[in-house]
Amino acid sequence: MKYITKLALLLILFYSCKNNQIQNNFVLLPKVKNIEFNGESSLLNHDSEYIFHSETNSNLPVLLDSSFKLIKGDFDNNNLSFKINNEIDVPAEGYYLNISKNGIDITAKDEAGLFYSFNSLRQLIADSKDQKINLPVVKIKDFPSLKYRSIHIDVKHHTEKKEYYFKLIDELASIKINGIIIEFEDKLGYERRPTIAAPDSYPISWWKSLSEYANERNIKISPLIQGLGHASFILKHDKYKNLRDVSNDDWAFNPLNPKTYDVQFDLYKDAIDATPHGQFLHVGGDEVKVVDREGKKGFELNLIWLNKVSEFAKQNNRIPIFWDDMYLKHGGVWMVTRNTKLTKEKVDSIWIDKQEKLTEYLDDFPKNCIYMRWNYFSPWAEGNLKTIDWYKENNLKVMGATAGQTRWILMPQDYGNIERIKSFALSSVEKDLDGLLLTLWDDDSPHFELYKRGIYAIANYTWNGNDLSLEEFKNKFNHRFFSPFVKNNTNFIDELDNPVRDWAHLFVKEKQHRNRISKNKNAIETHIIELPSIENKGKWLELNSEKIKKAKNHSQNLGKILKNIRELKTKIIRNNYALDVYEQVAKLTKFSYDAFLTLESLDKEEVSIKEVLKLNQKFFDVRAEFEDVYSKTRNINKHISYILDQDGHNHTANQSLNMDWQFIAELKLFEKIELTYEKN
Repeated sequence: MKYITKLALLLILFYSCKNNQIQNNFVLLPKVKNIEFNGESSLLNHDSEYIFHSETNSNLPVLLDSSFKLIKGDFDNNNLSFKINNEIDVPAEGYYLNISKNGIDITAKDEAGLFYSFNSLRQLIADSKDQKINLPVVKIKDFPSLKYRSIHIDVKHHTEKKEYYFKLIDELASIKINGIIIEFEDKLGYERRPTIAAPDSYPISWWKSLSEYANERNIKISPLIQGLGHASFILKHDKYKNLRDVSNDDWAFNPLNPKTYDVQFDLYKDAIDATPHGQFLHVGGDEVKVVDREGKKGFELNLIWLNKVSEFAKQNNRIPIFWDDMYLKHGGVWMVTRNTKLTKEKVDSIWIDKQEKLTEYLDDFPKNCIYMRWNYFSPWAEGNLKTIDWYKENNLKVMGATAGQTRWILMPQDYGNIERIKSFALSSVEKDLDGLLLTLWDDDSPHFELYKRGIYAIANYTWNGNDLSLEEFKNKFNHRFFSPFVKNNTNFIDELDNPVRDWAHLFVKEKQHRNRISKNKNAIETHIIELPSIENKGKWLELNSEKIKKAKNHSQNLGKILKNIRELKTKIIRNNYALDVYEQVAKLTKFSYDAFLTLESLDKEEVSIKEVLKLNQKFFDVRAEFEDVYSKTRNINKHISYILDQDGHNHTANQSLNMDWQFIAELKLFEKIELTYEKN
């Protein structure tokens, strides 16, 4: 009896270990709602022929690649059966996917669900191919937690090459993103107002073709055209200066000038033509307080504009979306939405105190508008959650907005902001919001490949809706994005965080900012650090002791990161180019830290001035390689006739026609080095 018991326990342990191994081999992202492995492998794998048949005569969904062999079969001859049944007990976009020993059966709620079921199957088959193993015997029930799962593509300061966008659409579709909001600014070839279109903008017909391509993959593209404020791309032109709120400032429109709406509505019409399948018209409206005039003041003027553009959207079968900050500022609760130190009780009391202001214009709010509750750094703040509840209590539509990129230089920081992305996604699911947008701001314009981990994060948490730990998510991302063989070996992304953060102001004086260098005619004196003095040795070391310590530490760590990246290049299966981009980030920052340490060596009389002067040529080579890698997918230079605006918000990517903006501190440093040491 004891022998039988031990044998039974051993068998249970064996099958449990076997089941765990199979589960670890197959990783779906987004994580599916429910998955049951039985511990067995099927007879199917990447090399199998999949003979398909649909009981409901449904067409095959769009296939994102040719990763598995599909042959049309019939009722009696198939090993891949699929159908659409809108009566099954899953929400829209949901599906069942069952893999048995010899076949696959799919039942989808709708066409979108069928498309997503094949995407999940595609990921399983990719794992089969990568690891040379058979597909598992498995049952999957899957559906989204949030209806609208979208990302923001901001092209205000640059565009990618056209083919990149089509590849991006396929990638987004593969992770079940179903919406894109494109912030066009002047990168749309406006036909009704051609003066506003940048010389190198893409024509309406091209954007329309991208929209059609996306729609076939269950992604609807909607436009964002800033209106009341953030209007420099329009108001910088002489032709439209008469529409400015303030005559010498290109930031905002005069909302009481009827011609303001003639221009804005023409831009909206072109944007709608370029995005024929979009549900929304995002009108912006944030960060703008216009001048009191004609007896109107404060938010009343913003509201006049909002009602006019919302009515336009309604007449053109679009739902308007509006950034919500200006009304919260009017209500006196804007900072409350960001303050993580306030308790729920304190926030509730503030809301009571501010009730009169908050409800002052409530009856005048356009009811067809979605109020986009944006919070990039403190989505868990009680004030943020209270704002969402307040909108819903007052029957206002609300959608959330988190961020994968804000004003970070060179790459997204705070580990890609994924903790905050996760938090806002889960609260959006809990509070049943109309959707969540991942903003990816182009103000400082990191490479788009560096946004991917944040994009996969919002895809995962808005679809699955469960509290997957950040480490588990990172491992799944590494598996899916790079390779099953490196899932626990790509910490370099997190390890780059601190070196990149400190790099931004390495050569910048204390209390100054990198993004203001270009705007100062005497920047090498006012913004760039002092250099070691030939006459006063040791003084520089004393003044820069903390930076020297950081530079040594970061340079050493970046050396390890670059070694890790080189090793990973021999192991990964997918997305080699993303690794190339990360490598350039590491190389640029390491060069800068090493240059800083060369200045240390000069002050210690360990190197000559001649060695310091050579840094400029070394930098030329670093920059050339950096730009070569970036230009594979990005248009790195603006057209020679492009007009830069006043740059009221100090966007570094808006400060030169070429990529000087990316290297501005380094360029000014070398200018200062030449002026200081060349005669020596």
